[in-house]
Amino acid sequence: MTDQTQTTTRRQPGASQLLIDLGPIAVFVVAFNVLQRIEATADNAVYLATGIFIVTTLAAIGYCRLKQGRIPPVLLVTGVLVTAFGGLTLLLHDENYIKIKPTFVYLFYTVAIVVSVLIKQNVWRLLFRHVFTLPDRIWNILALRWAALFLFLSALNEYVRLTQSTEFWVNSRLLIFTPLVVGFALLNTPFVLKHNQDEDEQAPTPTAPNA
Repeated sequence: MTDQTQTTTRRQPGASQLLIDLGPIAVFVVAFNVLQRIEATADNAVYLATGIFIVTTLAAIGYCRLKQGRIPPVLLVTGVLVTAFGGLTLLLHDENYIKIKPTFVYLFYTVAIVVSVLIKQNVWRLLFRHVFTLPDRIWNILALRWAALFLFLSALNEYVRLTQSTEFWVNSRLLIFTPLVVGFALLNTPFVLKHNQDEDEQAPTPTAPNA
């Protein structure tokens, strides 16, 4: 296998994984917007979309298990929380549970990253060391930057949840939160590439999945 082929093979999972991570959220947003415009389903659009969200998230997990032979830890955590909070939303017929879910996801990521750095088992390095070769100090800086972003996103989700309509909250998943995550990743790309010790690899900065 040539170096070019190895590089291509190495990069492909990251791109496909991004689609897998974003796919269920995109389906959730589209389903809600379609269902709320149909008179027969308008009143229950968020609940029907939540059910679809759960199914597509579990489908993404199943796809990873079948095609990759493993389930990415971040996707597994997201799947558990989507199923738990989505299930409560449907069971109790209360949309606040699915709205609170991203807050818990972002806080979970924040705590997991900070604790892992403190115990010198940087989870960000464990997840992405196959993509980049960075000094420990740089891994720590990068991880703490993402922890700060997740903390900000958790607070932002609560603000949107408490002050805006359900329609605004649903659409904010793709129109506000996803661009913030992608933009943050792009802003950190020069920092990562500057310190990457493997000069032949120019893969994009790792991005975290949406909640």
